[in-house]
Amino acid sequence: MTMIPKSPDRSALEQEQFLKILSREEALARFEAALFPRALRTEMRKLAAGLGAALAEDVTAPIDVPPFDRSNVDGFAVRSADLAAAGEGAPVRLALNGETVHCGTAPTLQVAAGTATAIATGGPLPRGADAVVMVEHTQPAGQDAIDVRRAVSPGQFVSYAGSDIARGEALLRAGTIIGSREIGMLAACGIAEVGVARRPRVAVISTGDELVQPGEVLGPAEIYDTNGAIVAAAIDENGGEAVFLGAVPDDEARLEAAMRNALAEADMLVLSGGTSKGAGDLSHRIISRLGAPGIIAHGVALKPGKPLCLAVCDGKPVVILPGFPTSAMFTFHDMIVPVLRRMAGLPPRSDAKVIATVPVRIASELGRTEFVMVSLVEGREGLIAYPSGKGSGAITSFAQADGFLRIDALADQMPAGTETEVTLFTPHVRVPDLVIVGSHCTGLDLVTAQLAHAGLTVRSIAVGSLGGLAAAKRGECDLAPIHLFDDRSETYNTSYLVEGVELVAGWRRMQGIVFRKDDRRFEGLGAKDAVAAALADPACIMVNRNQGAGTRILIDRLLGGARPEGYWNQPRSHNAVAAAVAQHRADWGMTIAPVAHAVGLGFIPLAEEHYDFALVSARKQRSAVQAFLDALGSNEVRASLARAGFRPA
Repeated sequence: MTMIPKSPDRSALEQEQFLKILSREEALARFEAALFPRALRTEMRKLAAGLGAALAEDVTAPIDVPPFDRSNVDGFAVRSADLAAAGEGAPVRLALNGETVHCGTAPTLQVAAGTATAIATGGPLPRGADAVVMVEHTQPAGQDAIDVRRAVSPGQFVSYAGSDIARGEALLRAGTIIGSREIGMLAACGIAEVGVARRPRVAVISTGDELVQPGEVLGPAEIYDTNGAIVAAAIDENGGEAVFLGAVPDDEARLEAAMRNALAEADMLVLSGGTSKGAGDLSHRIISRLGAPGIIAHGVALKPGKPLCLAVCDGKPVVILPGFPTSAMFTFHDMIVPVLRRMAGLPPRSDAKVIATVPVRIASELGRTEFVMVSLVEGREGLIAYPSGKGSGAITSFAQADGFLRIDALADQMPAGTETEVTLFTPHVRVPDLVIVGSHCTGLDLVTAQLAHAGLTVRSIAVGSLGGLAAAKRGECDLAPIHLFDDRSETYNTSYLVEGVELVAGWRRMQGIVFRKDDRRFEGLGAKDAVAAALADPACIMVNRNQGAGTRILIDRLLGGARPEGYWNQPRSHNAVAAAVAQHRADWGMTIAPVAHAVGLGFIPLAEEHYDFALVSARKQRSAVQAFLDALGSNEVRASLARAGFRPA
């Protein structure tokens, strides 16, 4: 039995580094070279059970289809020469033979000169006949004859043997995905079983002390295991058979045992987490003990996805994905799917691409090829690609994006206005019916729910109030939610409007100071006094909001130039502010009342702000915009907003 070595001490762990960082192309080439060529594992399946599988080898037709000459219409089998002179004014009379040929009935009588045989669609053509005349072009002439008033050419309304599929013809090629059409072709040739590529069994293990499976209760500093479910689903989507083995804590002995058991039963092992150089990252060290050649690449010049680890252990691929969901899924689709599909006998994916314009500057890191998730909207002169700013830890970055763009390793940015290629996650661009770009609010979901129920698609991109106004000015959205206070006029939003944009009243929401209810520094104080008390205590840490947010303008007005501890902590949402205070990472911040109450925090009202919509006037008559305006003014939505703690305008 293999002895599991004692874990190295912490000082040694702190010195560990990634192996040599490889380019994406070199890492993938090394990985494939260590795995291929390899024999494709196959199995025989009944035809119905082959749906969705990939053919393991070419299939040739064992018979002709159709297997005999047959009629394409209901009519009469004839000799075309007999009807050469037929016409409306000169009908030709043919004697009827004493049989009718139906489907599944073999003809017994020859069609001699001057005769015809009644035949049904699909019936075998009798000996002597070389054409079929439609019943509509004939007239009965007593019980034993017909008059034909139209000439026919040889082969008319006849499908000859092998005209659809010829015996020995290549019917389907290896790698073809068997769908309903392919099953029909195989059935037509009488093929009852097919050889298909056996789906590789792929074991999936999540790693980390912090992971909890969905359905269980979260403890302090714990998160739900997202990667396990999404990686398993992606494996099934790409020809594999995922076997999820759960999450294993950061214990070297337990993790090694789980990895060994997985490799004993599966064709491939995929883990998430444990690829970086922290003390809790164990997976890549264990690989060196699982079989040759071991690690092929540990560290790839990708963003997201630098910590990716690729290995081969005794012929079986072992992959350790980064722990963050977006990094894990992007590297899986970009680096692992090509290998998995080859193992499953599937052809490479064919990704659709479009050209789009980037509306904002995207900073990048020199030396790493960066892939940026984007959402597509329709602009004045074509598609606009909005980058997702949620980071590699956000599962919605991958789920809500339409595709991704690539920034070369030698570039430190992609300038605003750049036209670039976007690789789509789906075969077609999904342009939404309504585009909303600006400040997000939970109340917005109450309005757009009505549109979704009516079958309209809505894309909401959170870039802050000022970012939304800029998008509206460029014609990249229908509506821009804003809540911007003007110190000079002491009014909301109106003074920020530009030509071609009009204001639609939304709702009012109370902004205020949020704090933990047991924090006596804020008890009984008004908003201004509460901020003064916080500034007077150097140990009192704030949490701010991002630049461009309407809330940030209010905060800076209250602070009057002060920059207390925590000022540069700038999350992009009200929920993130509340979470920072509730989890003791900050002591105070500014958010809206419904969010504060939802997490049980204390709340000191400051001002009722106006959450309104900058509407692009040129888009006002669009049906989706009208549907939004109707929903906004409906009694049902106004009641829902009031229940959520907002005051409809």
